[in-house]
Amino acid sequence: MTAAVFARAYAVTMRPYLLFVSGATGLAGLALVPGVEPATVFPAGIVFFLSYGFGQALTDCFQLDTDSLSAPYRPMVQGVLDRRDVLLVSLLGLLVCGGVVVALHPMNAWLAGLAVIGLATYTWFKRRWWAGPIWNAAVVALLFLMGYAAGVGGSGNQAAFGLGLLGSLIAVFFGYANFVLTGYLKDISADRATGYRTLPVVFGLRTTRVVSDGCALLMLGGVVLAAQDILRAATGISAAMVLGGALLAGGAGAAALGQLRLRRVHSERNAFAAIVPVVHAYVLLLSGLAALAQPAWAIPLAGLYAAFVVVLRRRPMREQV
Repeated sequence: MTAAVFARAYAVTMRPYLLFVSGATGLAGLALVPGVEPATVFPAGIVFFLSYGFGQALTDCFQLDTDSLSAPYRPMVQGVLDRRDVLLVSLLGLLVCGGVVVALHPMNAWLAGLAVIGLATYTWFKRRWWAGPIWNAAVVALLFLMGYAAGVGGSGNQAAFGLGLLGSLIAVFFGYANFVLTGYLKDISADRATGYRTLPVVFGLRTTRVVSDGCALLMLGGVVLAAQDILRAATGISAAMVLGGALLAGGAGAAALGQLRLRRVHSERNAFAAIVPVVHAYVLLLSGLAALAQPAWAIPLAGLYAAFVVVLRRRPMREQV
């Protein structure tokens, strides 16, 4: 296999359309630090975008059984990529990403180490209905904290645990948990056949909807808490902050749409219709909070969201998000 063939297949495994999820997460953490410099934002931002892909490829190495039924297009399932090669590249990629954020703040050594352990053990937790979304969301919450720590280290400011940080962390945790939970709906038959006792497999759609609604409400509550704290510290309202507010409004609308569509999901074949607005909501809401905190980032963040929309529409399999 040539390097070009491997790179193309590995890129599919990374899920390019979901790199924006981790990118928005890390940038939301960075944005909460006043005075963070471009010299910090650019390398850290690249790391945050790529980290989701490396992490997703790593977890795929341990889920070939269910992926072979629910996502037959994936390169490892098709035998295009060797599991050991993907495992090695993914670990090396995560090691490099970790090295960059550790260079910005030594605390990230602990956070990055915990995140890699979380990714490597996720499959065990996914098999248990009470653990999968919580465990995965905790890993992503660590990424958010790495973003905040990187901003602190890159700006020379002191870390300050306030309502903005707490609210954003709540939004990240429960927003991503909801994305994971709704994502399980598209894989129910494959998970049931391969022994993954996810919440939808064990308790069905009705209970899943209730838990999902709770996660969505807690996410929005966290966003409100964070936005109020950010606006309280602002000296005025600029056009860029209005754009940030528009991103937040779009995210709230997407969240509501996702929960409404969840009522119309009766099989895994149409689950993607609910999953898509849930992930849109996550990216929009975190981008909006980042834009409120750092108005100079508002236009680039809106551009990143537009790119996310385009890349998401080009995913290889419509039912897989």
